Amino acid sequence: MDFAFGARDELFRREARAWLEEHLAGTPARRDWERELGAGGWIGLGWAEDGYGNRRADLTRQVVWAEEYARSKAPARSGHIGENLLAPTLIAHGSPDQKHRFLPPIARGEELWCQGYSEPGAGSDLAGVRTSAVRDPGSGSPGAYRITGQKIWTSLARDADWCFVLARTEPGSVRHHGLSFLLVPMDQPGRIEVRPIRQLTGTSDFNEVFFDGAVARAGHMVGAEGDGWRVAMSLLGFERGVSTLAQQIGFAEELGRVLRTAVETGAAEDPVVRERLVRLWAELRVMRWNALRTLGGSDGRGGSGGPAAPSVAKLLWGGWHRRLGELAVQVRGAAAAAGPADWSAERSYELDASQHLFLFSRADTIYGGSDEIQRTIIAERALGLPKEPRGGS
Repeated sequence: MDFAFGARDELFRREARAWLEEHLAGTPARRDWERELGAGGWIGLGWAEDGYGNRRADLTRQVVWAEEYARSKAPARSGHIGENLLAPTLIAHGSPDQKHRFLPPIARGEELWCQGYSEPGAGSDLAGVRTSAVRDPGSGSPGAYRITGQKIWTSLARDADWCFVLARTEPGSVRHHGLSFLLVPMDQPGRIEVRPIRQLTGTSDFNEVFFDGAVARAGHMVGAEGDGWRVAMSLLGFERGVSTLAQQIGFAEELGRVLRTAVETGAAEDPVVRERLVRLWAELRVMRWNALRTLGGSDGRGGSGGPAAPSVAKLLWGGWHRRLGELAVQVRGAAAAAGPADWSAERSYELDASQHLFLFSRADTIYGGSDEIQRTIIAERALGLPKEPRGGS
């Protein structure tokens, strides 16, 4: 398969690179940066429809933009959940009114979203959600739902304007039956509470979200009542796409930093360390070819690479990144266990790059679907092996 970029792709690359260089002067606030991207038409390149203020780009140019964005060291995106997860789901399953209401603000970078899927008792086993949504008979036409329950590991919940929530609308239903997909405004004081989760890294990228009678309009249900599982699974299919290639740009920079540290500390003289560095480099190249092959389709006609392709990709990069984190602290030796010289009990502890990489990457094989879940998906959906026995009906 030909992985090369054509002349038009390279022209697009120069345009993207020039725009980023011009607009990245200074350090823009993340919310302001989303609006800047929206004004430039750079949000929604991969949407199956245009006309919402977004420009359209084919697959290779989406890859070009993702790579240039990563190389420019632009701010981490705070709008990617709305752009890359919710928007394609609305395009596939939403009503015309829902598309008209929600897609333009996402494309302009004006409304941010978070994802209300995982719960304390339903993480990788998403079908076990217990958050409920019941019709509010006193809300009047066209009616509304009252949502009660808890979500966890919710990225960007403190900044989000909206949350898409998988909730149980059929009392007594079990597993994937009786679930619905609702769009819920986050600005509901007293009805929605967000609590940051303190991590090993000292930061709080994830949150708990508590719903206590939060209101969602009936017109903001995507798909039919009880059809939430199908919509939710469709959304997860959009989760790992072109962005994996941009992720690999960051991985390559981290690997380069580990290599330089190994040389500086003399750890690279150890043949075992050298072998691990070479293996990590080779595996990163394999991940890139696999991502391009999957995005382009094994037949070259734009196929998805099969139902288990996202799980294969997650297994590859999750384990790779965790091994890189382990090597990052190994090549530094005893210094990797020390904190900053001016640390005190009154200060929140601070981590250097290798320490942060080691601690955060411990979660890579868990979040977004654990390795065990990914292997089950591959076994059942790709290899056709018998399904594991599960509790319930």
